[in-house]
Amino acid sequence: MVAARQRAMACDPRSGDRSSLLWALYFDAPLSRAELARRTGLAAATVNATLTDLLREGAVTEAGAGAGHPALLRVAPGHRHVIGVDATRDRVRVELFDLALASRAKADYPLRSGRHDTGLIIRHTLTGLRTVLDTAGVPRAEVLGVAVATACHPPARGPAAPVPAAAARARPAGQETALLRRLLSAGSGLPVFIDDSGHALGQAEMWRGAGRGTRHAVFARVGTSVDASVLTRGRHPARPAAGCRTSRWGHTTARPDGRRCRCGARGCLEAYLGADAVLERYRQARRGRPVRGEDAEAAFAALVAAADGSAAARRVVDETTEYLGTGLALLVDLFNPERIILGGWAGALLGAHRLPVIREAVAARSLRRSAAPAGVELCRLGPDAAALGAATRPVEHYLRAGAR
Repeated sequence: MVAARQRAMACDPRSGDRSSLLWALYFDAPLSRAELARRTGLAAATVNATLTDLLREGAVTEAGAGAGHPALLRVAPGHRHVIGVDATRDRVRVELFDLALASRAKADYPLRSGRHDTGLIIRHTLTGLRTVLDTAGVPRAEVLGVAVATACHPPARGPAAPVPAAAARARPAGQETALLRRLLSAGSGLPVFIDDSGHALGQAEMWRGAGRGTRHAVFARVGTSVDASVLTRGRHPARPAAGCRTSRWGHTTARPDGRRCRCGARGCLEAYLGADAVLERYRQARRGRPVRGEDAEAAFAALVAAADGSAAARRVVDETTEYLGTGLALLVDLFNPERIILGGWAGALLGAHRLPVIREAVAARSLRRSAAPAGVELCRLGPDAAALGAATRPVEHYLRAGAR
């Protein structure tokens, strides 16, 4: 039935008109009918007829108009809602958003160490879904879908067959993700989208953060691990999110025969930028004395703060900043983005204290022709934005389908 509906929509030329108008309104509203015709290239009669349908259905609403000016329009934020889920190593956050990605309600469920498994994610997600819908008073029928940001990478195509529980620990990431999607769909009765957590954070920044307005950005995430996502936006209004590629940037070689990385190779960038590796260098600089802090984030924050008064801390932070600048320059040379967005909890801490130095290092180590247009900016939404980034998936599907 779903496949037949999709085929019918694909054969209906009005579906593309609806999608083009909705994308333009979503990112650039408020807009008048004349502005929509110019931006989308659609005829004025087509714009008027399509908007009449969208207004009648409640998918579009008037955003006001001044005296003597044409009515301005936008996508109606409360017409539908989405659920975004951030499944990290220490918690499951379930958050309800409207179409404008404004948070309506959230529920957090801590995960004890060693208890991060698919079954727990499913139980917490389904419990949280009921909680946030009840809190906000939103009917389930108005929810477009559930999107989960997790460390598991989505399978290439199609669902995997169910796997016996006894083999759960041995499941490959693709099967784990397919099982998560299948059981969440059965338990919620809603479409389910699975996203990589790094991509979700980058997508949040592209839609609502430091990457907004750019067509090509790289999101560099530095925490315990180090990775990067290359995000591109299409030029046509109906194809605003053209693609994403996740790069194993942290495992490019920074120094041949350098420090041993946790992947087993020597000299990886992560062996010099990853938070655990940085803290280990600081311990060595302190002749084995432990670094204060109840966890890695607190210890890393203490290290960065100590760089103003401690020679050992300053050497470690200076060296880390140099490697970060070198690594970001590599991304500039490889992808020539309009913007580099620096995120991850360790990247945000370093950037808050050393952003001018990082920018100088990138400019000094990049090829001139590619360094000029690229700016380095800190992420604006913080490390808790993965649920928002995941929620863009069902919103994107809704807009592509013309709000049908």
